[in-house]
Amino acid sequence: MNRVVERTRLAPGLEVSRILTGLWQVADQERDGAALETEKAAGALEPAVDAGFTTVDVADHYGSAELIAGALQKRRPEVRVLTKWVPEPGVSSRTDVEAAIQRSLDRIGASRLDALQFHAWSYPDPGWLDCLFHLVEIQAEGRIGHLGVTNFDAVHLDLALRSAIPLVSNQVCYSLIDRRPAGRMTEVCGTHGIGMLVYGTLAGGLLSDRWLGAPEPPIDDSLTWSQMKYRRFVEQAGGWDRFQAVLRAARRVADRYGVSIANVAVRYVLEQPAVAGVIVGARPGERSHLEDNRRLFDFSLDERSRAELAEAQEALDSIPGDCGDEYRRPPYLTASGDLHHHVTRFPAPYAARGTERGVELDPEAGFGEAVRTGDDIRIAGVTPTHRGRHIGGDDVRAQTHSVVDRIEGALQSFGAQIEATVRIAARAHEEDWPLVKAVLVERFPSVGSDSMVRDHYPGGLRAVTPHRVEMDVEARA
Repeated sequence: MNRVVERTRLAPGLEVSRILTGLWQVADQERDGAALETEKAAGALEPAVDAGFTTVDVADHYGSAELIAGALQKRRPEVRVLTKWVPEPGVSSRTDVEAAIQRSLDRIGASRLDALQFHAWSYPDPGWLDCLFHLVEIQAEGRIGHLGVTNFDAVHLDLALRSAIPLVSNQVCYSLIDRRPAGRMTEVCGTHGIGMLVYGTLAGGLLSDRWLGAPEPPIDDSLTWSQMKYRRFVEQAGGWDRFQAVLRAARRVADRYGVSIANVAVRYVLEQPAVAGVIVGARPGERSHLEDNRRLFDFSLDERSRAELAEAQEALDSIPGDCGDEYRRPPYLTASGDLHHHVTRFPAPYAARGTERGVELDPEAGFGEAVRTGDDIRIAGVTPTHRGRHIGGDDVRAQTHSVVDRIEGALQSFGAQIEATVRIAARAHEEDWPLVKAVLVERFPSVGSDSMVRDHYPGGLRAVTPHRVEMDVEARA
């Protein structure tokens, strides 16, 4: 048997084990309000390090997980700790970002974070861009080794990378029942040469022998938070009976290799393109699946096995949306089924004020015109910029998505949604128009194609700008 833990290099100076130890379940273990004893929990993780699982994934909101990971790293310096920052929606100043990073540094007991992964709640709110640009500055000062993101969709991962934000990874959900990353996300990662760190691969333990043939459990407190979350995924994928068909197929494959269903589920994802590593949850001081995890490197799936799994997957419904959408729009596939455990409020992306014309966005928002008069809204001269920064690089699709984000944020600030849009006029070069229009059709599904027109500047787009698209919209709230 091989038993050598596979490793991969995410970036120069950042090598990770392809099975990462995830400590999100620490928050569940501490849900009664009693924190785990830090040194004892760290000691319980040392056998995993001995076996070669030297990378730990934590976050600022996983209870005492950062403290435990820091204690483990102090005992075992070969351990790499990947943490996350998940701020509230809205504006975060440079001071706010520095405070968040220092809090993680203090909890881990380090002078430099190995890697910091950032989560954005709302793309129409440009605060997510501010946060990333602040993080790049702090990285340049030496307090962060590498930057990643978590739960980004393909469009905004691409947008960030084309805006010169040096990301090395995106952490997303990926499993036998959630194959959203297999499409555009894999393409974006391949284009930019970054890796996916994936979670949910065991669906909170539901993708295991324990649940084969078991009755359908209710979504209630008899389950762990992770199990409640992924029961919602099972429902979206078509329900318990179809899920059982996937488990039976995985069991047949597992029988041929002499491994567990969990091994098959993880190995399936490990072998997908652009997947750098799979995060497998641990509950320090409780049950350990160390020997089972070590078997992941004893086999690879052959063509017959992949075909057998694919046949069972064909009966599943697709999980809606793109990666991370479960945290941004219904259906909210969280433990509670909504966001009340995560977010207290979503502030308006831009400040508005009353004027003689009606309600206008503050000039600092950077719109050529943004005014609501009664139910009529006009937003004009929107370019792919934010606080003087050019967003989206030279890619016309990325630039167009950036413009649409700004428009959507402006509409929200006027108390309207993107579905209120009735007409779009975009200025773009003739050769760029098909790409621009494709983005508009995707992002404005309620606007008829005839209401999307290519407008013109005399002589084309302004030659003095890097913008390949500029846009005006009319909406009716």
